[in-house]
Amino acid sequence: MITILHGDSRVVLQGLADESIDGCVSDAPYALVSINKRFGSPNAAPATSGGASGVYRRASAGFMGQGWDTGETAHDPAFWAEVWRVLKPGGHIIVAAGTRTYHRLAVAIEDAGFEIRDMLTWLYGTGFPKSHNHDIDGEKWGTGLKPACEPWVLARKPLIGSVAENIARYGVGALNIDRCRVGSGPRALMVRAETVTLANSMSGKPTGSTSSGAMTSLGRWPANVVHDGSAQVVAAFPQAGGQRGDLKATGRAKPSKHAYGDMAPPAPHTARGDSGSAARFFYCAKATKADRCGSKHPTVKPIKLMQWFCRMIIPPGGVVLDPFAGSGTTGAAAYRDGFSAILIEREARFVLDIERRMAIEQQPKRVAA
Repeated sequence: MITILHGDSRVVLQGLADESIDGCVSDAPYALVSINKRFGSPNAAPATSGGASGVYRRASAGFMGQGWDTGETAHDPAFWAEVWRVLKPGGHIIVAAGTRTYHRLAVAIEDAGFEIRDMLTWLYGTGFPKSHNHDIDGEKWGTGLKPACEPWVLARKPLIGSVAENIARYGVGALNIDRCRVGSGPRALMVRAETVTLANSMSGKPTGSTSSGAMTSLGRWPANVVHDGSAQVVAAFPQAGGQRGDLKATGRAKPSKHAYGDMAPPAPHTARGDSGSAARFFYCAKATKADRCGSKHPTVKPIKLMQWFCRMIIPPGGVVLDPFAGSGTTGAAAYRDGFSAILIEREARFVLDIERRMAIEQQPKRVAA
């Protein structure tokens, strides 16, 4: 079920029950809006200086002229405390930020009580430099670089007990590695079957015992780097051969007195013999025209990217929250993977975009007889 709620997420969240949500995936405002709104008084007039280029006037107008891209919500610990309240213990959040304001988002989330677990980085080939250029002694100088990456905060509400105990009680607390593995087939990473039992329990796969040392091909372990598959991004990765030779089992398990358990002995691995760009080690989410679905929203994300994020933290049949729904790509991602979603959007024009997108998603698909 996809539920669309029109309103300010700071208010709408108050109507959601405690510990009712499995996880949160959202493209939050980056707070790149008007310098007046961020640093001036509430009634400050738009900046008009900046010479013929109007550089200060453009900065005053905000990110792509969008007045909603402010930080009074996304950078407020009190807001994320409400998200913390509605999430189950051990629930994760994955939230986008701008490179210039990531620190404010991460600190707000941490101050609300979440544990920062990682930073996911999405590399993309689109975008253009927003720079005030100068010619100095025949050389070009500017004020900005070409944007090519976007940081996402990965955080978790504290567990109740151990990871295993939290999963048994609430169904969340770990990342679903199996459903987010990169690649498959002959180039996939070979792993010991018993090491994926916990991930399998979250993905709905059988969790029965496996024979010791059994090997299975599940794809490469997901990284905290994601790319869009564009030629510009792939070209930036070096050529990197895979495992060159077979590895034999050696040594014995090393006992540990710490929380992570004993260190298992090295397992035998057969050389994959693959080669090519190191880009193949990372998940690829190519944005398409269909992802925009006619929306005028300036920051539409690829649905496949949002699917990957949802799969990482939401258990089968679980509920994902998006308090900044925008064009509704989180809803589309959730629907395609069998999750429920609660989408909150303040701007009426974007609510219409979400409703149109979800109507298209839920249309019966024609299948050849």
